[in-house]
Amino acid sequence: MPRLKDFLELHFVILLWGFTAILGKLITIPAVEMVAIRTIITALALALIIYKTKAPFWMGRNIALKLLGVGFLIAAHWILFFAAARVASVSICLVGMATCSLWTSFLEPMFTSKKIKLYEVFLALLIILGLYIIFREETNFNSMLGIAMAIGSALLASIFTIINAVLVKKIPSTTITCYEMGGAFLGTILFFPVYTLYFAEGNQLNFNLIPMDWVYLAILILACTVYAYTAGVRLMQRISAYTMNLTVNLEPVYGIILAIFIFNESSQLSREFYIGAGVVLLSVFIYPVINTISERRKKLQKAFPNEVVLRKD
Repeated sequence: MPRLKDFLELHFVILLWGFTAILGKLITIPAVEMVAIRTIITALALALIIYKTKAPFWMGRNIALKLLGVGFLIAAHWILFFAAARVASVSICLVGMATCSLWTSFLEPMFTSKKIKLYEVFLALLIILGLYIIFREETNFNSMLGIAMAIGSALLASIFTIINAVLVKKIPSTTITCYEMGGAFLGTILFFPVYTLYFAEGNQLNFNLIPMDWVYLAILILACTVYAYTAGVRLMQRISAYTMNLTVNLEPVYGIILAIFIFNESSQLSREFYIGAGVVLLSVFIYPVINTISERRKKLQKAFPNEVVLRKD
């Protein structure tokens, strides 16, 4: 039975996830270098946790290669995510990330036996409508580039989340994340030559961290990644999946509110942004409600098939 303390901690975890984009903008080094530091330290921290808890680590070569490959997707996701927050704004980045449910509704049936649901397609189209409202009169190149990066990041997040949903049935979640963080670090390192040649300022890497960068990185790695991840898994033992999914939808809301206060982004955002963002967030909030109603209806039909037939007649 969940306690008030559990619900308060869950909201704190979601707040930390929403705070991630804020930290990504506050840290002065570029997104690629930041992802490299974040992933290697997180992988080492999780390896230490696995060692202390004596959780299984080696799952075989094939599984290890799959997890490392997923890590490459995570690296690309984070690089695009942090770059979007810097190129445009934290608020625009988080609205773009809210399209993750759009991609999931189309991609999940390709990876699993799940069928496409009409209400998921409808909500996906609602998200597209919200994005259209935001950018129908937008001429700022940075805003357009930022939203494109954020949507690409959401696409990658949807793909590796679907893959992880399958892997977690066979492999401990801590082990999955440790390998994937290692894969994300390796993927970032392999991207360095292309990055320095075409994208890096001055064609060289920048790891010149100022003192406050270390503080922000510590919060990003220890609080927003290691703690938030392990706490989220632990809370799943007490809080229902429906409540977890519904609360996670507050992530972009918390992030946008924080961005407005920390960066004064309200002065940079148009009325169309708030209307479009409202449409996007509405679709995100509606999804778990409709999904729960649909699942309960299926269970009732299985439990009382005769009664359902009589009602139809």
